[in-house]
Amino acid sequence: MNFNDKQFSVFQGRKLKVEIYGASHAPKIGVKVDGLDGETIDQIKLQEFMERRRAKKAAYSTKRLEGDKVIIESGFDGEKISGKFEAAIFNTEQRSADYNNVVKTPRPAHADLFAWSKYGDGFDYRGGGKFSGRMTAPMCIAGGICKQALEKKGIKINAYISQIGAVKGKSYIDTDIESVDFTALDKNFPLLDESVKEEMTAEIESARLEGDSVGGIIECVITGVPVGAGEYMFDSLESVISQLVYAVPAVKGIEFGSGFMLSAMRGSKANDGFFIDDSGAIKTLTNNNGGINGGMANGMPITFRVAIKPTPSISIEQNTVDLTEKKNVKLKIAGRHDSCITPRAVPVIEAVSAIAIYDSLL
Repeated sequence: MNFNDKQFSVFQGRKLKVEIYGASHAPKIGVKVDGLDGETIDQIKLQEFMERRRAKKAAYSTKRLEGDKVIIESGFDGEKISGKFEAAIFNTEQRSADYNNVVKTPRPAHADLFAWSKYGDGFDYRGGGKFSGRMTAPMCIAGGICKQALEKKGIKINAYISQIGAVKGKSYIDTDIESVDFTALDKNFPLLDESVKEEMTAEIESARLEGDSVGGIIECVITGVPVGAGEYMFDSLESVISQLVYAVPAVKGIEFGSGFMLSAMRGSKANDGFFIDDSGAIKTLTNNNGGINGGMANGMPITFRVAIKPTPSISIEQNTVDLTEKKNVKLKIAGRHDSCITPRAVPVIEAVSAIAIYDSLL
């Protein structure tokens, strides 16, 4: 194996260019960003944000406990960003031998089979290579910096868990979301209603004990985005947010506001009527459209829901194929894997949302 497949991915926005490089078991992973000139970085706050994504000593979390220490390599003089910014994280906890049995037996629901078809023996299969959820760490570096910059403009981005497996929690759909104190939520397992936490963690534990996994739904609320931010068609806020959200491994769906429920409503119920509040601002009586009309922010909270699929790496025996011998075989995956990736994906959704909003504020 020479692992020479292309190991970088680029988001080219209207304002930002974000390049993520490396692979799960490479010596390091990192990010390069153009378009952040003049921004400052609170490095302590950034590291705290990275800690939210990092694996914890929780039963459902992977036992691969990387430090995720952010090393700024260029573009920052200690005060402001200038030119191309680059930061990296050095991998220290790889156990590549865990993947010896999947060299030619692709894991179901992973990218293995199709990456081999594309890259041949140059594909770095260890830990999923560049397709691994490990690559969300550099996303959080870029997104964490954008999030800090947006907060200085009064724009706040908060995500939380609304569902784990079949267990549903409180949603922005049935909550006065503008009254929620997001700073009071548990940063490692944020919920709008703590009463369902025990049931949710039991759902994850049940799957883990069976060698299985569960998915979930993450909701995101963005406030303070100025009216008119965004564009129509290809540069709409929904388009940019969705593009970046789908860059997160395990994301399989996104809906804004009331989403698919709108299809069952009549226009008289789905439309968000206008009114003038006590301060003289024009607002909407409801927020079925998730704070966006015509691709532009309408001044209401931007709300959307993201579906996270169950972690594909499970210890239950699965059907696959042997690419060398061209036959059907059984596969039992070894290694260290999350039985539910949803809690760790919450800050990642915040990160990519921050990149999207920052890029749209022209």
